[in-house]
Amino acid sequence: MVFTPLLAAALASTNANSAIPVPQEVAEPALQAETAGPEPQLVEVNQDFYERMTVPVTIDGQGPFRFMIDTGSQATVVTEGLKDKLGLELIGTATLVGMASRVPVEIFEVNGLQFASRTFDNIEAPMLKERNIGADGILGLDSLQDLRVMIDFRTDTIAVDDAKALGGNQGFEIIVRARHRLGRLIITQAKIDGVTTAIIVDTGAQNSIGNRALQRKLRARNQAEFVTTDVNGVDLVGNLSLAKSLDIQGLRLQNLSIAYADAPAFEALGLDKRPALILGMRDLRLFDRIAIDFESRRILFDVPSGASGNQGLYRNTFFPSRL
Repeated sequence: MVFTPLLAAALASTNANSAIPVPQEVAEPALQAETAGPEPQLVEVNQDFYERMTVPVTIDGQGPFRFMIDTGSQATVVTEGLKDKLGLELIGTATLVGMASRVPVEIFEVNGLQFASRTFDNIEAPMLKERNIGADGILGLDSLQDLRVMIDFRTDTIAVDDAKALGGNQGFEIIVRARHRLGRLIITQAKIDGVTTAIIVDTGAQNSIGNRALQRKLRARNQAEFVTTDVNGVDLVGNLSLAKSLDIQGLRLQNLSIAYADAPAFEALGLDKRPALILGMRDLRLFDRIAIDFESRRILFDVPSGASGNQGLYRNTFFPSRL
């Protein structure tokens, strides 16, 4: 069995001459209070040290535990501490593909995993070290496939339900149809500085990472080195460069910092030979909201009102494209 891939990077991209940041403690989120009626459940989130989101889940009534929602991960993941606390049963082994590595891992059966209004059983979950993911576990695509995940960066909330329960497409300026590959939604017609590029929206990666095919096509110059550690605890070393613009179906994101590397994740997805980019949370946070709808295979973007020119507090700028 091969899980392909887990894209989450455990450490922020950093100049090779700088110190790698050390995780800090994050307050334990409270369980979401029960709500009556058919309204979708909103799950309060924590913004952890790596600018990723964790949500509270319970397993067989125990918890809450902090799980990161990772739209780049094929599998839901547990950590060693969680395995010991819950007495999870070992059911086999598999190969787990991280951003920088392929590593054999143990697989455990998880039942009664409750997140928002849903309960999941018979999950085959790889086990990883907590220090490599910064949470108690990861909610992967095996728990999200028939749902819409909506992240509101204005209020730091995540809503998970079907599209109708979450208000449909109201309020989203850009709606992009994506292709389905190994559970992931991939935008195939985006352009970076005029180069057609496949885009993976990855809520588990902090920074945006491009493959070498994209770097060659753009003739991107190496402006600095970076080091990031994947979920297996293996370092990925690459080069940083700046792209002038990323265009996605009427939307333009300017001054995009991209880390280029030979990441096994691209090969696992069959995207190592063509230009491809993993779009991480640092850039996704520029939007008011994003919604990833796995059932309809659409990704929706809500642009901040009056977004044009320099956004000041943001590292990047973006505005509706005239292309």
